[in-house]
This record gives sequence, C-alpha cells and structure tokens, in this order.
Amino acid sequence: FQVDSLLPFPFKGLPRSEKALENKFGEEAAKIGRLPWLIHDCYDRLLEAYKAQDKNQILLISDEMAGYMVDLNSPSNLTKNRDGQETGQHGLWLRLTERLPQAMGKKLKLSSDAANFLDKPDEYVFYVMLESYVWNDNILYLDALAKRGKQGYGEYYFDDFARRAGPILAERLSHAAEDTSSYWYTAWTAAGRPEMK
Repeated sequence: FQVDSLLPFPFKGLPRSEKALENKFGEEAAKIGRLPWLIHDCYDRLLEAYKAQDKNQILLISDEMAGYMVDLNSPSNLTKNRDGQETGQHGLWLRLTERLPQAMGKKLKLSSDAANFLDKPDEYVFYVMLESYVWNDNILYLDALAKRGKQGYGEYYFDDFARRAGPILAERLSHAAEDTSSYWYTAWTAAGRPEMK
C-alpha cells in the first residue's frame, strides 16, 4: 500500500474506505495497492466464520490475516520507494524482508504483548500503517551504513545490517504478531465468544 504516492506523511485526509479513496484520487488510487481493504475484508470474513463456527474457514482466514499484518508492519510495503529504487538502494525489500531474517536466524527474537480487543478494527489498520511507516527513513539510512565500505551484499554486510536494523525488524514482527492476535481475539469476541470444539 504505497500510500506516500498519494499524500505526504502523516497522510492527513486519507479516506477510510476504498470507494472514497477512488473518488478522491481517481486512477492513482488503483496503483498503490489494497492492503487496508484486504484486512477489512479478511476481518469481516473471520467474524462470519466464528459466528458459523466453521473451524476450517477460521484457520484459513486467520492465516491470511497473519500474512496481511506482517505486510502492514513492514515499512517498505508502505512506500513508493519500496525496493530502494529511488535512493539507489536497489534490492532493499528482499534484503530486509527475506535475507535479513535468514541471516539473523536464531538471533531474531520476537517479544509480542498479549492480544487486545480492538474497539474500531477498521480504523486500527491506519494506526498500524502510521506506526510502521515512520521506520522507512531509518531503514534506508541503516542499509546505507551497513553497505559503506563493502563490496556487494555478502556476509559482512548482513552482519552489519543485522546489528543495525535487526532490532527494528524484531520490533515490527513482534507488533505483527500482536496485531494479528488482536484481530483474531476481536473477531472471536464480536462473534459472541463461541466455544470451538
């Protein structure tokens, strides 16, 4: 959801529905992605699955929600400079989202809080978006520092990048876990807390 293609941070006046976004920005709205609306739809389907006590659908949709929340908590998924192409840092998305976690291995420690009931699950998406987006400049800077004086993106780069950006990665993934469980808990609660057999 490359939101900075439409508005500068902190995205004041960003419409809260897909239709309103299309009405305000026309064709440009279709080019930035649909992540908030996919999460809204996923939550609604999860709520219905809980009401129906459809265990298979609950598991499938819960898994889908987890993927969306990881995407929303990844700062590079929220910017037009997603792959570092505008700052000469090509390949940043792959380095940050796949190669860095692999390089960190067991050193990547997550620490998420318990699930929270979300009073406004549709609005919460935009809160998470803001919380994630603010890390973009830091990640670009830390990537540039880790690359300084090194040939390519090998072991020495990733050792340095892990030391610098690893805490941000762990923090964002921990939030993704907490946000995911909060959506699960909210849907289950809103469905009347059905007993699952």
